[in-house]
Amino acid sequence: MIIDQTFRNIGRVREIAAILSKYGFEEFVNATPLSSLIPDKRRLSWKKEKEAKKYNRWELIRMAAEDLGPTYIKLAQALSNRPDLLPDALIEELQKLQSEVSTLEYEVVEHIIEHELGNDIENIFDEFYKKPLGSASIGQVHRARLKDGSNVVVKVQRPGVRKKVQTDLDILKILVRWGQQQLESQGVYGARDIIDAFERSLMKELDYNTEARFMEQFRSYYKKNQDFYVPKVYRELTTSKVLVQEFIRGAKITDVEKLQKWGVDTPKLAEKGIDIYLSQIFEHGYFHADPHPGNIIIKEDGTLCLIDFGMVGKLSKHDRFAFASILIGMAKQDPKMMARNFKKLAIEAVIEDERAFEAELGDLIDDYATLNVSEVDITEVTIKLQDIIRNHKMKMPGGIFIIMRALTILDGIGRTIHPDFKTYEFFKPYGLKILKQMYAPENIADDIFQNMTSFYEFMTSFPVELREILEKTRKGTLRLEHQNYVDELVVDKFNRAANRLVLGIVTTGIYLASAIVLFAYTFYEGPYSLAILILSLVGFITAILFTMSLLVGNWWSNR
Repeated sequence: MIIDQTFRNIGRVREIAAILSKYGFEEFVNATPLSSLIPDKRRLSWKKEKEAKKYNRWELIRMAAEDLGPTYIKLAQALSNRPDLLPDALIEELQKLQSEVSTLEYEVVEHIIEHELGNDIENIFDEFYKKPLGSASIGQVHRARLKDGSNVVVKVQRPGVRKKVQTDLDILKILVRWGQQQLESQGVYGARDIIDAFERSLMKELDYNTEARFMEQFRSYYKKNQDFYVPKVYRELTTSKVLVQEFIRGAKITDVEKLQKWGVDTPKLAEKGIDIYLSQIFEHGYFHADPHPGNIIIKEDGTLCLIDFGMVGKLSKHDRFAFASILIGMAKQDPKMMARNFKKLAIEAVIEDERAFEAELGDLIDDYATLNVSEVDITEVTIKLQDIIRNHKMKMPGGIFIIMRALTILDGIGRTIHPDFKTYEFFKPYGLKILKQMYAPENIADDIFQNMTSFYEFMTSFPVELREILEKTRKGTLRLEHQNYVDELVVDKFNRAANRLVLGIVTTGIYLASAIVLFAYTFYEGPYSLAILILSLVGFITAILFTMSLLVGNWWSNR
């Protein structure tokens, strides 16, 4: 399959190899089967045009991404939001990337619209502006007016872009498989997972129906909010390659001069904007992932509008609670609470030195505890938090870093239009609201149910798995893999720890069973009620004895 894909796209593979070599990544090319696909004459021509000596490694990566085209630019831009994966110097370079592309000819745009909507463009629009409002690697945007007089924006996908992106993604997966050792030697782990997540995100962005659904979703969230507006989508004129939405007339949020001329209260606008964004994160769990000034339009009456919902982030309820608790822990100056919730939030968190982790969070708190709220720079806070995450090799949900980046952007916008803007102050009411939600009876009941379900699944699957192990042992087919030999003392300690773990699980099961039996006794009226009560008490006494045995054994082993 891999070989078939490679030879099907041999021209593009050679082009990628040429660009990598041009920017000094011959080591990667030579360490993979790419080198066998390239004629010697072509390699000599690369050496003549090589750019590697003039720039540092991070600049070369950015330049290579620019030459490789839209897919790689998009990937680099996505990775620029992941400080847990890449060093700061590389992120700084990747944030400079701009996907500058040539505009599509009007005839091409017209053909795509007519093909997608099944009608002549004159029958759909009363007027269509040939000059585009903007052009990007995936699509191009034009203004138009419908037959009913509505002013709209038409987003048209570039012809063949989906096929080109899919080809590049297929090749990218192959390159990652081939160069996994090389990437890991440079400190890049989990490359396959990164590419898979990127592919899912990019495929959604290539389907304009997804963007239309997000816009309708946000419109429903804020339909009663008079201060915030999401453009209307014309679903009957929207396909996977064409999106027609309401045109919003207004000014950029950073155009302070025009806003003041209109009589808009810019300080109030800044506060309103951050409040709306935090409500997206903590109330709805869906948030606009790219709130740069060009995507925030202010109407003449001061209404705030968000456009371009191609990138939307998502946080689960569990992640929202954990993230809010980190912020609450920081406000309460409690590094233990912050550390505990960082571990809840993390996908993977094998922290080697818990004390050092808590100490770094404590230092962060100390840096800002004595400051006035107006002196707290949210950008500095997010940078330090990202450094701590990276130092302790924690794998976090990608949405967290998108939020941090977005808050940094919004903080900058806020300070531009409101000199005394205090982003951090707006976290307080949302922190309290989340805290109330966390300890609401229905959420506590849900957590208990989830834990009981997990325990039940473990108790039902454990005997089956144990039976399989015993069966393999009896047949002599059980295989154990290990990396290092250990002495008998370590094995003995491991066995004792395992025994205590099993006894602990059994004890927990007895406690739960006894509690269930006692619960049944309170509702049961019959001839065997006394026997049920005795059975429950015997269970509790047995569990207590096991608990005491565990405590004594643990105390004795620690001596």
